[in-house]
Amino acid sequence: MRSFYTGKGDDGYTGRLGEGRIPKYHPVTEAVGAVDEATAALGMARASAQDEAILPILSTIQRELYRLMTEISATPENAARFRKIDASRVAWLEEQTDFFTSQVEMPRDFILPGDSPGGAALAFARTVVRRAERNVARLWHEKQLENADVLRYLNRLSSLCFAMELYENHAWGKTTPTLAKQG
Repeated sequence: MRSFYTGKGDDGYTGRLGEGRIPKYHPVTEAVGAVDEATAALGMARASAQDEAILPILSTIQRELYRLMTEISATPENAARFRKIDASRVAWLEEQTDFFTSQVEMPRDFILPGDSPGGAALAFARTVVRRAERNVARLWHEKQLENADVLRYLNRLSSLCFAMELYENHAWGKTTPTLAKQG
């Protein structure tokens, strides 16, 4: 029977795709962990979504985030071998965002998440994606990541999550979002 654990990380280090191990608190590990959390948060959104049009888009994004994590996890000499996120994937996110934005009225003020279960899950996913973006930006600025499209992808994904939050709220019958400011 295959074990669910290896014990290889018990020393506080983890492997990369390539030679060597890095501490579990290394910026690469932090970025991969944040993207992994974003994938799980998007899964919660997919499980909560009322409108089925969102489901295949979220599944596609979750799969792409696994590819993105693979590239981040790779050593610099191996990263290009695992590169799957490119300008075409960023453009695809922009197309999805444009579609959902055309279906809803964009609020003029900040909104409070929670107008629907699916919308709240997408708002949460957006914040986790933003954290992942911050971690990846650090890698980019410290020259530990070569592919700028990884950073652009996460930036566009957070915008898409917001547009889908509003769209999902509509599917639940909430056409006017609850604004953060009162009165």
